[in-house]
Amino acid sequence: MRRSSAISSLVGRLTQYGVVRVEKLGSGYTTMVQPHIYRHCTGGGKESSLKEDGDAHAALHGGQEIERSHKPRIGENVSRKDRFNFLVSTLLDMKDSKQSVYGALDAWVAWEQNFPLASLRRALVVLEEQHQWHRMVQVIKWMLSKGQGNTMGTYGVLIRALDMDHRAEEAHRFWVKKIGSDLHSVPWSLCTSMIAIYYRNNMLEHLIKLFKGLEAFDRKPPEKSVVRKVADAYEVSGLVEEKTRLLEKYDYLFTESHKGSMKHTRSTSKKGKKSGQRKKTDLPLEPSTKTDTNNHAQRRD
Repeated sequence: MRRSSAISSLVGRLTQYGVVRVEKLGSGYTTMVQPHIYRHCTGGGKESSLKEDGDAHAALHGGQEIERSHKPRIGENVSRKDRFNFLVSTLLDMKDSKQSVYGALDAWVAWEQNFPLASLRRALVVLEEQHQWHRMVQVIKWMLSKGQGNTMGTYGVLIRALDMDHRAEEAHRFWVKKIGSDLHSVPWSLCTSMIAIYYRNNMLEHLIKLFKGLEAFDRKPPEKSVVRKVADAYEVSGLVEEKTRLLEKYDYLFTESHKGSMKHTRSTSKKGKKSGQRKKTDLPLEPSTKTDTNNHAQRRD
């Protein structure tokens, strides 16, 4: 009797702690060791136990995990047009602080998967229309600090914005550092713009040096406005002989016959390309003329 009572008490305790499951069969008991306890006791249930714990955690927090995985990126549901309008309005309304502008641009670009260079160029056009020269300089310098927009076009916009922001000396330093060391390939439009900046700000020594550097590579000025500025710089600097030489060398730019011959040369060249034949002309081929960008560069804010 005592033995039966002791066994019943032991079985009850084991059942309470979940070690065994007890089923009563007739006058006796049958016990079954619980599977997860058996695996733990025999040493083979470590991985299974971890898996069960992981499954339990997933079941408990599954809803939160799924919600986080499907959470949209910042700005994902905002149209590109709205993001652009937000950028422009922010740049126009911000206080004149480099840290504020750089911080706003960093936050805005975080919306994009790729660097939005095209949108920033459009924003620069809007800022130029509003004569926001200082803000243009800040945006371009931020772009360059990110390793973006390193093109001659961007450089040209920057030196012009610096000039219009009354920072011609800084424009000169940027020219020397980034552009002026490669005069044999710098576009004439950019050289013309820099010559105009030197001319307007009475930086005649730099103007003469730049023009002589271009002549050293046998690069001829595309328009008479460049020659006039250089001639004036020679005269003011007391270099009369240099002025005379310059005007004699490029006198063809000031003649009406030169304009007509250039038109004739271009039309003959086009006809030759269409017919597949090359035609000889008595006149040498000169660089094609370009529209003077100085009139646009003279606009002040």
